[in-house]
Amino acid sequence: EQIKKEWQNKNSIRDNLKEMGLAYDANEAVQIPNVKHEMLEDAKRKVKGNEDLSDHENEEMNMTAAKSYVMEKLEAEAKAPRERLLKLPKGQAQFLTYLIKKYDEDYKAMSKDKKNHYQLTWKQIRAKIKMFKGIPEQYNKFVENSSTQES
Repeated sequence: EQIKKEWQNKNSIRDNLKEMGLAYDANEAVQIPNVKHEMLEDAKRKVKGNEDLSDHENEEMNMTAAKSYVMEKLEAEAKAPRERLLKLPKGQAQFLTYLIKKYDEDYKAMSKDKKNHYQLTWKQIRAKIKMFKGIPEQYNKFVENSSTQES
């Protein structure tokens, strides 16, 4: 959305992204260090007696984005916490509620149940129930249903 607002149709893709402080090519932006090449450059500088920054390092220092706020907004958006959209399928939730109602916390008995068609081990069932309990939307329905049936 931020990119869309600041995009200029008269500029090329590369120029637009460069103005916003974004990389067109990830391989150019984050290069894998070439140790052999760096050692050769260091040796050449020592021979010449020139200990100044290399041209590549000067380019990095001079490169500041004109529209850096776009980059900052995108970074903030990426770092912002997201809502978990994980939900178990309805059939799996019903199977787990059946097991919890029948066996409570006895996972080994759950693994031997006749409705365990996929032959899940007790550890797999325990992990699925832990995941089920971690989804408040689905687990709260189960708790409400079980409390109304007990009354």
